[in-house]
Amino acid sequence: MPAFLCTTCGTQYPPSDQPPAACVICEEERQYLPPSGQGWTTREALANSHFNAFHQYQPNVIGIGTQPKFAIGQRALLLRTPHGNVLWDCIALLDDATVTLINGLGGIQAIAISHPHFYTTMLEWSRVFNAPLYLNAADRSWIQRNDPAIKFWDGATHALLPEVTLIRCGGHFPGASVLHWAGGAHGRGIVCAGDTLSVTTDRKWLSFMRSYPNFLPLSAREVTGIAKAMAPFSFDVLYGHYFDRVIPAGAKAVLEKSVARYLAAIAGTARKEGE
Repeated sequence: MPAFLCTTCGTQYPPSDQPPAACVICEEERQYLPPSGQGWTTREALANSHFNAFHQYQPNVIGIGTQPKFAIGQRALLLRTPHGNVLWDCIALLDDATVTLINGLGGIQAIAISHPHFYTTMLEWSRVFNAPLYLNAADRSWIQRNDPAIKFWDGATHALLPEVTLIRCGGHFPGASVLHWAGGAHGRGIVCAGDTLSVTTDRKWLSFMRSYPNFLPLSAREVTGIAKAMAPFSFDVLYGHYFDRVIPAGAKAVLEKSVARYLAAIAGTARKEGE
């Protein structure tokens, strides 16, 4: 039986003769259904019409994303740390070329995902690479396919590997998280942010939303909580959830000024042009 994928968000559902009546991820206010309505495909059908592309940002940081764009359009990141390879976030398509390339680079020792919009075909990735899946326990109700490979973590942080830490920021989802690699970027530190910390179009700022497609902002309390969660960590580079959304230097300062700008904007105290 096929395991159907939602064409709007890429979430994979348990195998069944017929697709589900609706995608519960897209029916919720943080996502959306397009005017054309609910659509479904399978991983096999997707592989016949799409392929994965790769971009090496640094020798040990490789982006993996599907072309043409599918569903939300995020790209995953393969982090090649001295203590093992980590896949950060997930994409729906896992094709033969991707398996060959990743196995040639040493496989995957752990998979961690920022939030439910990027769960997609996470169990397929876990099984192919025999890698445990680390998800924040606060978001467990959004999992559509349970499996023993899923390892839930609680608390403010979780040490995934030496120098690799998962940080719960909340905001976008209760368990929305980022990954901090202290040794990344030649020791300057990197953060893999998904869209928990969303890189803006000009790559000079970050923003914070409950729903990006539906333009629902976060509260001051939630954004202050994100800033507090990130405060103990040093980092210079930040990777957003699209291939081109990268802040290559000074990312910690960008986060701090972005929090201040956001809080001033929603409080009505931001300076207007010409003042």
